[in-house]
Amino acid sequence: MNTTARPIDGTSTSAPAWALHMRRINDWLLHDAFGGPRPLKFSWIINFQKGGTFFFLGLLMWYYSARTPAATSTAAWVYLALHGSYGLTWLLKDLTFPDPNWQVRITLGSSVYALTGLGLYWTFGWLLISGTAHPHYPLPETAWFCLCISLCFCGSAIMVAADAQKFYTLRLKRGLITDGLFKYVRHPNYLGEMMIYGAFALLVWHWLPVLVLAYIWGGMFAVNMAMKEASMSRYPEWAAYKKRSWWLVPGLL
Repeated sequence: MNTTARPIDGTSTSAPAWALHMRRINDWLLHDAFGGPRPLKFSWIINFQKGGTFFFLGLLMWYYSARTPAATSTAAWVYLALHGSYGLTWLLKDLTFPDPNWQVRITLGSSVYALTGLGLYWTFGWLLISGTAHPHYPLPETAWFCLCISLCFCGSAIMVAADAQKFYTLRLKRGLITDGLFKYVRHPNYLGEMMIYGAFALLVWHWLPVLVLAYIWGGMFAVNMAMKEASMSRYPEWAAYKKRSWWLVPGLL
């Protein structure tokens, strides 16, 4: 879950009013909720959920295996491979080039909120493995699996590559990143993350993941991207970069 965090490069009052308002709400929920001590780092909570996904889904498959054939279906195994491996990929990424935004300490109230929000992603797998969701895919099952696997694999590559490029570039030079994955898309890391979780939702094919992703993408991702654009607008080369690049999806958005 690539949730919001206080930007390390500052923000700008040129950000849209709705984004500024939502950022204040998100910052309170994710960092300062109810005040008090800050015993945990945000990264610890994220890594716990990401790294625990493979084991959590495996336990679900074991628990439901005697209760429903959905627990050991091909769809369940594909979901375990995709979501579980993505969690392990995230851990590897965090060990190699950790995002400074996740290293902040947060209150206990925010810790509970963050863990609950991240836990919503686990409901995707539960819906499929428990047999609560009965997906009827628009394409033959094997073709649909191919689509979801491809979307998740490409999204993971984009997300990891974008985060790596940002991490190592900014260690050498501060400022706009306008080449590599950022040449045509200004927020490739968010694009990759949306492709990944979009693949999970397509595999489950249930209304609940759609609601969860709408909340995360609309209430957090869109806010973060708007605030980032406001921050980047202070650079002289921003206008030219914005004109030749796309916000999220080349040719569409």
